[in-house]
Amino acid sequence: MSEFKLVSKFTPNGDQPNAIEKIVDGFKNKNIDSQVLVGATGTGKTFTMANIVKALNKKTLVLAHNKTLAAQLYSEFKEFFPENRVEYFVSAFDYYQPEAFLPKTNTYIEKSSQTNNDIEMLNLSALNSLVQRDDVIVVASVASIYASSPPKDFYKHRTFFKLNQNISIKDVKYELINLNYKRNDVDVIHGRFSIKGDVIEIGPGFTDEFNIRMSFFGDEIEEIAKIDPLTKNVIEKVKEVVLPGAELYLANKDTMDESLKRIREELQETHKNFLKQNKHIEAQRIMERTTHDIQSFVEFGYCPGIENYSRHLELREEGETPYTIFDYFGNDFLLIVDESHMMIPQIRGMYNTDRSRKETLVEYGFRLPSALDNRPLNFDEFLNKKDKVLYVSATPNEWEIEQSGQLVEQLIRPTGLVDPIVEIRPTKDQIIDIENELRIQIKNKERTFITVMTIRMAEELTEYLRNKNIKVAYLHNELKTIERFKILNNLRKGIYDVVIGINLLREGLDVPEVSKVLILDADKPGFFRSDKSLIQIIGRASRNANGKVIMYGDSITTAMDVAIKETERRRKIQMEYNAKHNIIPKTVIKPIALDLNKNDAEIDIDDLISSKKKSKEKTEKTIKKMREEMLKAAKNQEYERAAYLRDIIMELESQK
Repeated sequence: MSEFKLVSKFTPNGDQPNAIEKIVDGFKNKNIDSQVLVGATGTGKTFTMANIVKALNKKTLVLAHNKTLAAQLYSEFKEFFPENRVEYFVSAFDYYQPEAFLPKTNTYIEKSSQTNNDIEMLNLSALNSLVQRDDVIVVASVASIYASSPPKDFYKHRTFFKLNQNISIKDVKYELINLNYKRNDVDVIHGRFSIKGDVIEIGPGFTDEFNIRMSFFGDEIEEIAKIDPLTKNVIEKVKEVVLPGAELYLANKDTMDESLKRIREELQETHKNFLKQNKHIEAQRIMERTTHDIQSFVEFGYCPGIENYSRHLELREEGETPYTIFDYFGNDFLLIVDESHMMIPQIRGMYNTDRSRKETLVEYGFRLPSALDNRPLNFDEFLNKKDKVLYVSATPNEWEIEQSGQLVEQLIRPTGLVDPIVEIRPTKDQIIDIENELRIQIKNKERTFITVMTIRMAEELTEYLRNKNIKVAYLHNELKTIERFKILNNLRKGIYDVVIGINLLREGLDVPEVSKVLILDADKPGFFRSDKSLIQIIGRASRNANGKVIMYGDSITTAMDVAIKETERRRKIQMEYNAKHNIIPKTVIKPIALDLNKNDAEIDIDDLISSKKKSKEKTEKTIKKMREEMLKAAKNQEYERAAYLRDIIMELESQK
């Protein structure tokens, strides 16, 4: 078995060595299946996870609750394990509107989506690596619990070519078409192939880093080489090549007859049941729609919405658990659930939401009942899929703690930074007090976050502070990606002194220049004032040596009490460690990212977003340049930047 080789200039320090040792010992020697790592913000949880992966040497699935966090983890793990396979598995849709029916208004909403071919390629690469190697880490979002191609079919839908193999160009073409590769003699990108004379060039479905070129002498493969897709220069010559299908999901053609038989039988039964209930419109609808899909299967081996027939295509029984990426890991693997306090509730909610929508489609004759089996895993199925699991969070839920055989804390930061001081102040004259605090912050050239409970309060406080000549910005959910990025960047630069928001729990808000967080309505009930949310908000001031949090409230709620006591407990441990080891806390030094419009002097994003005079020609030119920058960032593994650029492109395209 291949070993994971961790490459880093850092060595574990602070709480990291103890956390790594305890967790590894728990899995290896104490037969503990579930553990919790309570890692305070900024303590290097990812580095700890990487060391655990290396020590256990098992295939690893890392779950993240959104694409941005997944991209960050993917980038970090690729740096830690350059000699092993680190893969990215998230939803391949940039935009997705699921099929739905609204009975009250008699409105049918057709499925609408925009597929990101690059992400689809990465997803295919993940499955391909899992069936070929053991030293694989996959960073995935909630897409991991949704139905995927069965491992046996994915393994079967591969073709092998060897040097000196006797096979004709015609037979190679047939095998490629069987795997959904499409011929294109002009532009060979992933999932395409060209034939020119006695040379076949193939763009593998799982990568755009290289193409495969096979040269023939008669009916014999004379040479196989990996070539640069652009320059066509040879990267390396190989003796054999394994090609998976061009797409993530391929129907098994060997069982298609049986699958179609099952679909027809269910159609007849469903049609008959509708007629018995005098639902003639529904009966006609299901007959017409399904018959059309069957005809597409017969003619093309495919139909729109093919996933709704997955139960029959995979010959599964009603209610049987669908195949997911979990099935590619076998029975011996490590599952890491990052930010588990967010990820676990997300997994819990997916099944019921999906089923409710599909039950309506079935009830009104838009889909056969078997469409209900094209679904995400329910929570019990998810639990049955795991082997060894590590829940990682600064604020784990009670459920994770109860399920786990060991809880390990990691509270010491490599920088020596401690959790901030927390102070409670009354709401009387709080606006004047806030203004005074901001004046002190401005004098010290430090930044501030203010979190409020309502949009009205955010808008009024923003207006008030502007009238007091304080440079302020309001961070709200209607802001587009580029505007949000620009506000946070400008806060770091000092163009703004303070940012006000309702939800300061979102990713991308680790701003080391922020030394103070002001929490209004701290004593009000709600998700954003729960003990876990308050601890997360307090953590926003933990990257600055002068970190301080002020809660405004006229009473101390249970949530406030828990959050304050937990922060004080962590702070005491951190300060004692610093005193023992003569460590002086240092503010995190984090480079300020270039504005997204600095790579090309001709691109002015602000003008494009806000100016009423923007031209279609200028927008098109910007999109082209942005797309080039996005691809360059992706190739350089700058995945956060690539994700930002992708979102900007979509925003600009929507304005054309």
